[in-house]
Amino acid sequence: MTKKLNPEMVDTTNPEWSAKDFAKAKPASDVLAGLFGKVQAEEMLKPKRGRPKSVATKEHVNVRFDAEVLEQFRASGPGWQTRMNAALADWLKTHTPDELKA
Repeated sequence: MTKKLNPEMVDTTNPEWSAKDFAKAKPASDVLAGLFGKVQAEEMLKPKRGRPKSVATKEHVNVRFDAEVLEQFRASGPGWQTRMNAALADWLKTHTPDELKA
């Protein structure tokens, strides 16, 4: 016994595919090149994983700071690491590499 279809739920503009429809189907790699061009099609078919690459990449390092310094930056709320980076970058604008030597 087949289940009765609710007429309000039947999508007449996009009916379910039959075996004949699947047999006629072509892979996206064959179709996209004709629609968008080869370069655009290859870009569309590449898997994109993870976070997008940033223009300004940063390097991960372990650094030890005084507790008071970290407390003040953390107390400023979310984005404190970015603000700390900006403060160091600003300091470097007015100081020479020779001043950094211990």
